[in-house]
Amino acid sequence: MTQKFKTGLFSLLALVLLLTMSQVVGAEKVKVGGIMDTSGATSDVGKDYAIGMDEAIKWINEQGGVNGKEIKYTWFDYGYRIPEAITKYKLLKRLGVVAILGWGTGDTEALSPTINKDKIPYVSASYSAHLTDGTKTKYNFFFSSDYSTNARAALTAWFDKKWPQHPDYGKRKPRMACAYMHASPYCSAPIAAIKDHAELLGFEVGPDQDVSLFALDAKSQIMSLKKFKPDVVWHGNTVMSVAATIKDAYALGLGADWIIDNWGFDENLPRMAGEAAIGAMGVTPCAFFGQDYKNMDIVIEAAKKYNPGIPLEKRTIHTIQAWGDALILWEAMKRADAAGDLTGPGIKKKGFETFRSFDIGLGALPISFTAEDHRPATGCLIQEWTGEKFQPVEQVDLKERWPEKWDKDWLGW
Repeated sequence: MTQKFKTGLFSLLALVLLLTMSQVVGAEKVKVGGIMDTSGATSDVGKDYAIGMDEAIKWINEQGGVNGKEIKYTWFDYGYRIPEAITKYKLLKRLGVVAILGWGTGDTEALSPTINKDKIPYVSASYSAHLTDGTKTKYNFFFSSDYSTNARAALTAWFDKKWPQHPDYGKRKPRMACAYMHASPYCSAPIAAIKDHAELLGFEVGPDQDVSLFALDAKSQIMSLKKFKPDVVWHGNTVMSVAATIKDAYALGLGADWIIDNWGFDENLPRMAGEAAIGAMGVTPCAFFGQDYKNMDIVIEAAKKYNPGIPLEKRTIHTIQAWGDALILWEAMKRADAAGDLTGPGIKKKGFETFRSFDIGLGALPISFTAEDHRPATGCLIQEWTGEKFQPVEQVDLKERWPEKWDKDWLGW
């Protein structure tokens, strides 16, 4: 090989490398932000969600991103503090994100007016029904049925399947009480709805019990509940305090059934509560990790690939919830981009609000949005921990059961 040939070959290789680098540097990217809780009051469920979200975005980019555009995902832990969420939102806005994957109810509701003004789609892990009126909270979306729908569905499933088996059935009204952290917007979001539903179904409603998200002991609340003698208790906290509460209820002989919000009903509940968790019913807007549903193989392989140090048996339904939100944002961005409008308004109008029974798999119900109604689904699946497995109790469709109330009364609360 002559020196002249070597020099020419080197120059050619350098040119190819330069062109390749320029293509990479100049490749179009789509900036997406994230605000997660991995250190605060809901980090017992937030960590797995944040990990799942990161895995989902990495997998999406391997599939070509948004029609060939790579997603540049930048996320922050805000420690479940509303002021910190607002600070992080402002930073993400300055970075030029077209959409944000958010977390909590308090911060998402506080940010909603700003999101409307800035026209940045905000796909949250808060499923508050307060975020579902598309004429008011125009840029808020999530994949799951909302908290109020979930609470109504859980109480309906208990009323349909459990109350008829009670020895007092037909002799008196069933009794319900609620246990949740009163000061938490997330925990309190569906309380008005579930009490309204209890009245609709003919329940007697007892006094609320204030149980902290940090609770490790709930004996005083259980003793108060014993005075009312509830047949069923709604628990609206995350899994750590739910486990502590039902363990104390079991030890003190409360004798009530439990219906639990989705963030308190996961694979860790029976691990933490043991025998006390047997018979507990909960909201499941998607499949548990590893269950045999469409696209679950993708989630499992991504978990193995991107976080091999985390045992699969430690993963939870919250990984699946993260994928649900990531997949609907991905689809909305692809539709908006195909329509030539990958902007906040474009993602909203030409993306999300074109969904009609969009199927993401993963055990989630088909998802629909309109400009007026951002409720993704009309009901949800309620499951029960049998002591050996999670078992379906009832698939409740509220619109089918109460069509007029669904259409006219229940939107946005």
